[in-house]
Amino acid sequence: MKKVGIISDTHAEIADGVMDFLEDVDEIWHAGDVGSFEILDRLRKIGTVRAVYGNIDNHRIRSAIPEKQLFRCEGVLVVMIHIGGYPGRYSAEAKSLIEKFHPKLFISGHSHILKVMYDKKYDLLHINPGAAGKRGFHKHITAIRMKIHQGRMSDLEVLEIERNNK
Repeated sequence: MKKVGIISDTHAEIADGVMDFLEDVDEIWHAGDVGSFEILDRLRKIGTVRAVYGNIDNHRIRSAIPEKQLFRCEGVLVVMIHIGGYPGRYSAEAKSLIEKFHPKLFISGHSHILKVMYDKKYDLLHINPGAAGKRGFHKHITAIRMKIHQGRMSDLEVLEIERNNK
């Protein structure tokens, strides 16, 4: 069994409360707009980090982490990309990846809006963890935590903290 934390859009600064929420996970998956290597270093102190770069990430980050990830976790095939859209409105690249690989879990970021949706058409769980960073237009700091065991996803938890925009 793996406990996984899923975040996105930290923009070089993880908001207060997010690290505490992630403290007991085995892996952290970051769906892009990391913003700095320091973020990845902080996350690696908790567990294994899988990340993709986002549209704000500079050439150094883009040379160190991939644009997309395709991997298995406890028997669940996962596709992760920063700009992916949503069920019924996937980006062309996301739709292509989904149709080619048939993942059971599709993760994207970019919108700064938390969404967890089951996609009946592609028989997958779509997760956009929203934004775990302090920068951006979002009204809430959000992150996801869940368990994956023998091909099953369970115990999904959401962190949602009202953002102080002062």
